[in-house]
Amino acid sequence: MAKATSKSAKKKSKADAKKTKNAKNAKNAKNTKKTKKKAGAATKASGPKRNGKQIPFVDYLVLGKTPYLRANECKSCAARFFDRRNACASCSGTEFKRARVKNRGIVTSFSIVAMGPQPYVSAIVDCDGTSVRTTLIGVEPTPEKVTLGMPVKLATYPMGLDTEGTEAIAFGFAPA
Repeated sequence: MAKATSKSAKKKSKADAKKTKNAKNAKNAKNTKKTKKKAGAATKASGPKRNGKQIPFVDYLVLGKTPYLRANECKSCAARFFDRRNACASCSGTEFKRARVKNRGIVTSFSIVAMGPQPYVSAIVDCDGTSVRTTLIGVEPTPEKVTLGMPVKLATYPMGLDTEGTEAIAFGFAPA
């Protein structure tokens, strides 16, 4: 009978050990979840907070109530360029003025780029005689959804925050 008692005692001690182990695992799991929550909260809190300021991602994007693009226009031949020029590539003129580019245009060329995590549409848009190299946004990147001659309009979107909380604003063209 002593053997039976020792067998049942062993079974009981194994069962107790298993319960203790399960309780420790459960406690560790709870602590891990709490740590993850705290770490997540710390990450969110430590990131930059919006300060209400916005800056254009490129210097030829003008922000405001109605954002628009601004080109450098040659005073001699009216050719337009988005970058700074010492001389016009069309006529060699050296004087330029700022010109507002129309916010609407048509797609004259496009390519569906399937490199990276998500396909996108790179396009050239004719805005009343000014060619704009851009990304099409708000349209599915398939040949059935993007067409030559497609009417589009200027659209802006946030790119991200700098360390001080200033938001960078980029542009693209969306179906009109």
